[in-house]
Amino acid sequence: MLEKVKRKTKQIGFVIVITFGLFWLFVLYTQLTLPNAEILKIQNPETTAFMERYKGEKPLQYAWVPYSQISPHLKEAVVTAEDSSFFQHSGFDWQAITEAFQKNWRKKKIIRGGSTITQQLAKNLYLSPSKNPFRKLKEILITIQLEQQLSKQRILEIYLNVVEWGDGIYGAEAAAKHYYNTKAGNVTASQASWLAAILPNPKFYEKHRASRYAQSKADRILSIMGYRKAEKEKGKEVKPESMIDETSITKTEPAAIEPTEAMPMDDTFNTEDIPPEEIPDEEF
Repeated sequence: MLEKVKRKTKQIGFVIVITFGLFWLFVLYTQLTLPNAEILKIQNPETTAFMERYKGEKPLQYAWVPYSQISPHLKEAVVTAEDSSFFQHSGFDWQAITEAFQKNWRKKKIIRGGSTITQQLAKNLYLSPSKNPFRKLKEILITIQLEQQLSKQRILEIYLNVVEWGDGIYGAEAAAKHYYNTKAGNVTASQASWLAAILPNPKFYEKHRASRYAQSKADRILSIMGYRKAEKEKGKEVKPESMIDETSITKTEPAAIEPTEAMPMDDTFNTEDIPPEEIPDEEF
């Protein structure tokens, strides 16, 4: 009996050692084959992994525009909606990840993701939308590399130029033209808030532009942006996400909804009340 226990223990130990060994071999292989993010300091991506996967009937729409030619409204709206701690974290928002895990655990399904803008960029540039854990590991390693090699402004510039905004629509310039027949630099605050609101599931909202949920979320984004503007005008300190560039967001369009003193500046958007058909297929 004792011999059986010893034999079983050895077998379990052997399996554990082999498993960890294979895991670290995979990590080493992944690190050795990671894309060179440093090149992005001086070179704009001509395509991305997501663009390469596009098989739609419509021609792919993508046109690069420099950071200075993207509406400050759009920069602020996207950071507000997608990653309000973007300028504070180093690639991972651990609070958002923890909250997402707890919410998904309670609901027994994925209803909320905790990915930052940098993580989303890593996935869009180099990976697939797969939920494979090995893909997620690659995303983590690439995210670290992006944060180490690029400035926050450069990360946001690339993200806004390559993120998917509909079926075959990639980047701010293509989105501005497709939805509003304008340039990325001319997007107004209300337009920017709607474009930011649809990012979690752009293909759905491209076909359902009258979605009450998307408009409600857009109104909330606009309110938060208006609150920051009001605080700035009062001379109060505001968080870095509202100082996205030197161009004042007050020049083009005021917030459509009057902000209140109680409006939180770093609000996170709750996906609990999204209609089932509007929940994106892949959050992580």
